[in-house]
Amino acid sequence: MSEFAAADLDRFAVVPSGVTICFRDAGSKADPVILLIAGLGEDLTFWTEPVVDSLVAHGFRVVSVDNRDVGRSTYMTTPAPAVWRQVMARPRRDGYTLADMAQDSVGVLDHLGIERVHVVGRSLGGMIAQTIAATEPDRVLSLTSIYSTTGSRKVGQPAASTIRLLMGPDARNRTEAVRAHLRITRHIAGKEYPIDDAAEAAIAARGWDRSAGDLAAGSARQIQAIQLAGDRTPELARITAPTLVINGDRDLMVAQSGGEATVSAIRKAQHVVIPGMGHHMPQALVDPITYYVFQHAERVGTGGSHVQIS
Repeated sequence: MSEFAAADLDRFAVVPSGVTICFRDAGSKADPVILLIAGLGEDLTFWTEPVVDSLVAHGFRVVSVDNRDVGRSTYMTTPAPAVWRQVMARPRRDGYTLADMAQDSVGVLDHLGIERVHVVGRSLGGMIAQTIAATEPDRVLSLTSIYSTTGSRKVGQPAASTIRLLMGPDARNRTEAVRAHLRITRHIAGKEYPIDDAAEAAIAARGWDRSAGDLAAGSARQIQAIQLAGDRTPELARITAPTLVINGDRDLMVAQSGGEATVSAIRKAQHVVIPGMGHHMPQALVDPITYYVFQHAERVGTGGSHVQIS
């Protein structure tokens, strides 16, 4: 186990909104910075040790964050939307938005005195990363959006089978949380890359143990943030950072059309579709995906305008 996995490496920043964001900071302070933003209901440890270690080995300082309402960051006090509101995309109007979540991450960068970063987000984290790139263009050296989408209801929608699984009862304890994670991850991972049950159980257990609040309510409020943001296609058209979009062709959580729409929305965005990949980053794809991220950031750092896909 690398030192990155040690809980005592958790750090905290109180951002301008008053929210406390937990983060970790790995690698040399002299190296260019990659900001990692995880997906719906995922804490920072869902960016597993091999992912972080690979990026550090490629010469990056890696900052990862617990979004609000997950991990050891602040859990909000506004009511969680009812299930019917989530299904019907009828969010409450007192919820926070993707823009608020983007500013949480920017606040961590300000706390650390970091001016510019390569931003990498997956799923919900990809939406937050896109929002940072659109609203804080001077802070973003490059953007990598992994199995994410634009917010348009015409693209990137989950399969009906996935929705049925997500509507199951909330986990009430650690054991139920692990079972629920294994069930949904087996479904969305893609048949070409079956999950490692033991590794995924450990990830889910760690996420439960690190939770400082009600995970189910937090995830519901994060879904609401996506819905409040609506279709962000016009916003994505304002992104000037060199952009790489990565997704699989077997994604039952965010359909491949979401990645295609993201590429279409962002000028000169480059697209990598990984055959057999679903909505999951298995160990077998850690090296290829982190190499794509490295290659993209390296070209930007040396004056290139986009990644060269070989």
